[in-house]
Amino acid sequence: MKYFFVLKKTIPFLLIFLLFSCAQRKDYVYYQNIDGLANSEKANSYEIKIQADDLLMIIVAADDPETALPFNLSTVSVPLANGSIAGQGQLTMQSYLVDAPGTIDFPILGKLKVSGLTRSQLLELLEGKIAKYIKNPIINIRIMNFKVSVQGEVNNPGTYPINSDRVTLIEALSMAKDLTIYGKRNNILIIRDLNGTKSYNRVDITKADFINSPFYYLSQNDVVYVEPNKTRINGAAVGANTGVIISITSLIITLITLIVTTSK
Repeated sequence: MKYFFVLKKTIPFLLIFLLFSCAQRKDYVYYQNIDGLANSEKANSYEIKIQADDLLMIIVAADDPETALPFNLSTVSVPLANGSIAGQGQLTMQSYLVDAPGTIDFPILGKLKVSGLTRSQLLELLEGKIAKYIKNPIINIRIMNFKVSVQGEVNNPGTYPINSDRVTLIEALSMAKDLTIYGKRNNILIIRDLNGTKSYNRVDITKADFINSPFYYLSQNDVVYVEPNKTRINGAAVGANTGVIISITSLIITLITLIVTTSK
């Protein structure tokens, strides 16, 4: 009788323990083979490419500010509900939305094909054209709506704006407060849309050589999805049926106990 009472109390916990006690180091640790990689002496020169729907801020400056004015369109001040003026007291520069064919309409220069160009290539293009009007122009270019989305088994999923010209996969995951313990680290999905063409790519961050992958650096509007591992999937199934499993197990043990007791 005492044996069955102990068994009744311990079996449900043993079942749950066995389901969640199979974790292995290789499934969770990042950069596992990094010591075997040769040190890179040259920094990656990756640059994102401009694409349709990018919002570009382009500012042209010169030694003589008056000569640069025609290349800088100011935004129109808009009255707010409280009577104040948006942007009052400060000069804000107009942004240029890259249209579906991949062009922008730039002052003086007209339509320019910019999609598929890197920032440095667009800078070179503009410098060459504006140099006909301004001596030694200074041009600043920035993508204003650069963002990436991180979904799945991370601690803080969401869409994150990027303030620099590039961002790595690791930086994006860090913005999302890293993977949960249930995130599958060897099969992270990156969904990329480049000028209407979607690609689906898998990255294994447990192997350090992923830093040489074309997807170590993310592009604007990339979606990073961390799928759940088997522990999370099994846990979800167990969680939904835990009460039923424990009730059935307890009922079986109780019946066995009664049968053994009455047979004595």
